[in-house]
Amino acid sequence: ATGAEVLVKALHESGVGVVFANPGTTEMHIVGALDTAGVAGMRSVLCLHETVCAGAADGYGRMAGKPAATLLHLGVGLANGIANLHNARRAMAPVVNIVGEMSTWIKDADPLLNMDIERLSQTVAGFTRTSRSAREIAQDVADAVTFARGLGGEGEVAAASDVLAPTSRVSTLVLPHDLAFERGVEEALLRLPDPAKPLLDGAEEFVRALADALRAPGKKKAIYAAGAATRADNGTFVKVGKIAASCGAKLFCESMFSRLDRGVGFPHAARLPYFPQDAVREFSKYDVVLCIDAKKPVAMFGYEEGPVDLIPLNEDHLWEIDTSFNIESAVDMLFEEIGAARIKPGTNCGGVFVVKEARPRKLSDGKLRAMSLMSLVAFHQPEDAIIVDESLTSGTNYYEASKGCPAFTHLFQTGGAIGIGPPLAVGAAVACPGRKVINIQADGSGLYSPQALWTQAKEGLDVITVICSNRKYNILNLELEKQKVTSASHAENLTNLSNPPINWVALAEGFGVRSSKATTVAEFDQQFKKAV
Repeated sequence: ATGAEVLVKALHESGVGVVFANPGTTEMHIVGALDTAGVAGMRSVLCLHETVCAGAADGYGRMAGKPAATLLHLGVGLANGIANLHNARRAMAPVVNIVGEMSTWIKDADPLLNMDIERLSQTVAGFTRTSRSAREIAQDVADAVTFARGLGGEGEVAAASDVLAPTSRVSTLVLPHDLAFERGVEEALLRLPDPAKPLLDGAEEFVRALADALRAPGKKKAIYAAGAATRADNGTFVKVGKIAASCGAKLFCESMFSRLDRGVGFPHAARLPYFPQDAVREFSKYDVVLCIDAKKPVAMFGYEEGPVDLIPLNEDHLWEIDTSFNIESAVDMLFEEIGAARIKPGTNCGGVFVVKEARPRKLSDGKLRAMSLMSLVAFHQPEDAIIVDESLTSGTNYYEASKGCPAFTHLFQTGGAIGIGPPLAVGAAVACPGRKVINIQADGSGLYSPQALWTQAKEGLDVITVICSNRKYNILNLELEKQKVTSASHAENLTNLSNPPINWVALAEGFGVRSSKATTVAEFDQQFKKAV
């Protein structure tokens, strides 16, 4: 077998079945190996830009709960994907990057496309390794996948230099060109870890003390949940909701969450306010706060005289169930310790759960505005939809408007790097082919990655993209106002997208996607209903 064939077989044996690819010269043997390695069911998806590869792998990981691979061309290809790999890092999404590298014997000559790929990768990846010999490729792949799945850490899957960021589940494996085409490579037996992550020593004692703090009389409590604690497929989010109801705690989620399963049958979490002063004001109401699989929130930016930490409590009153735990097992233990099984949604849940469908009322005709647009999306979205939300300022009322919709999954822009929506929709649709994907997309952000529309058309993915075309970077106008920056002509020049206006219908149709334009409530109601 060639080194490339060993790599493809190892990906398959490690549970990776999808590759989002934008390959180049150094990856051609890997492309060939997708056919010749003899693995069944490996799907390759061509993306026209590496930011689409990265965002699609993120969306796939969030929905499938396991990694897809990207296939990227050298350091320049990885660089093109960095922004959405940053988002994947913040989402703790499992992603495995396969990045081609110059042949070992030419790299020192500094050919034109030569870059320090490892240093570039380490800005976003928790695991980075360059294969040093063809016989090590299979285990290198297994280690990269193991890290992405959250099953291995420093000392388990790699030398310390490989594992740099415990807050990332992005892995990068760099494969030199000559190792890919090397022949006669022996296929090694992979060492894969036990998927069960053990509880920490002292977990039982910690959970008992935590339960006592949550049951303490006369104290106002809040639970701030993210990651595995807001997913329905593992049952954890429902248990978190019942824990909150059992102890009378207010349930919060992140402002920029990774995945939140919502609607009828699930808890409704209050969304943390975006601006830091508002968030501090909210958390100041509570005496005890529990963070579950959530990084302690800090301000998005360092505003003049603004706060850093958003939970103004000392360590004695701020509890964390973090990634050092098996999150699901720790929540199970707390659920039992606090007696939350007694909570019945709709009976004694204290309003934590959504128990009855209640869509927004249907609007009469008129000019289509952001609020009416979001209400109509919530009115028509089908049960089990996946909402990919990069609507930004246009979508501020969607969260509450969709509260009473039938069960659905809500994916958001996690890392602040715009341009994730269309690629994220690609990955979600590939991971869940039986579910309708609706991408609510700000126009300015959508222009960072419109190439994803072509991949959606090529792959026949069930995606509806709603472009919120306000023809401006409206979030920057809000920031100018908030920071009391006075600017006239330059502010208008650097935030306005209307001269010339972007023709989204023509753009999308150029990528092979059927498109239409709506300017009134009645037009959008008719067009969106037909699309759904």
